[in-house]
Amino acid sequence: MKKLLIFLGVLLLVSGCGKYNDKDLIKELSEKVEGSNAYRLSGTLEIYRNEEKYTYAVDSSYKKGDLFKVNLINQNNNHEQVILKNKEGVYVITPSLNKSFKFQSDWPYNNSQIYLLQPIITDLNNDTERKLEKTNDGYTITSKVNYSSERDFNTQKIYIDKDKNITKVEVLDSDNNVKMCLTVIDIDYKAKFKDNYFDASNYLKQIEETPKEEQTNDKTTSKIEDIVYPMYVPVDTELSGQDIIETTNGERVILTFSGESAFTVIQETLNNTDATNYVYGDPYLILDTVGSITDYSVSWISNGVEYSVMSDNMEIDELLTVAQSISVKAVGK
Repeated sequence: MKKLLIFLGVLLLVSGCGKYNDKDLIKELSEKVEGSNAYRLSGTLEIYRNEEKYTYAVDSSYKKGDLFKVNLINQNNNHEQVILKNKEGVYVITPSLNKSFKFQSDWPYNNSQIYLLQPIITDLNNDTERKLEKTNDGYTITSKVNYSSERDFNTQKIYIDKDKNITKVEVLDSDNNVKMCLTVIDIDYKAKFKDNYFDASNYLKQIEETPKEEQTNDKTTSKIEDIVYPMYVPVDTELSGQDIIETTNGERVILTFSGESAFTVIQETLNNTDATNYVYGDPYLILDTVGSITDYSVSWISNGVEYSVMSDNMEIDELLTVAQSISVKAVGK
């Protein structure tokens, strides 16, 4: 009887060792990423905001030495932007506007990032309650995410094929609605890049040398043709002031909202005098473009107009909701 119990115990132990689990899968994914000197990911990113869908072609690159570059091309208007991290800092570069922004930021480590492999793996490792599911095509694994400015972004669902390659990543809200979806076309874990591939100077020199009149995708303007109002305003808050100010570059419109959740919206004609602007904050996808976000403000450029939404008494997630409700279609003047 004693020998039989020992035999059964050994059998159970061997059977248990043969079961593939979430730790094994994450270990394999981590080894692929950490063992790579450089990788390049291409795919399609869909973002869902206010019943609208924004689609980007994505090309994400990484090289050991803390070098990252993400090219995003808006499929609706062919508008290209580049998020770049190198030893000099973090940049958002918009060639069509002859504009670059240099950030004082910990990007991409301070938040989840759907288009980079390291933050995806970090989120998987940080969630001890993650769930693994076996599928006909491979696996899906669900974990919590860390989008500090979008608190309703609850989980990510990662689709993995039988060769342990990530094929799709979805970010879902608390109601399990898909808010972002990255469909992976290819991942090259042995990517090779030219020595200057991650140099911001390549873009900055081009911006400095390009005449302003050659801007293509986003025409500048000297006047605010249409004042655009937020479609979302917090409860017990209302528009209390509207001012139009002449500036050296054109016009600035200031909308003041007073009440329980007071905030200000500024719309200003694009300033082309400075090729590079310095920003304290983080790069962030806002509506149809990459803008910047801080603890108290959201800023972006669209159709030749610079937008800023700011408040000193609102949480950043609600302030972001206000910003994302501002449509380029004017609702009045």
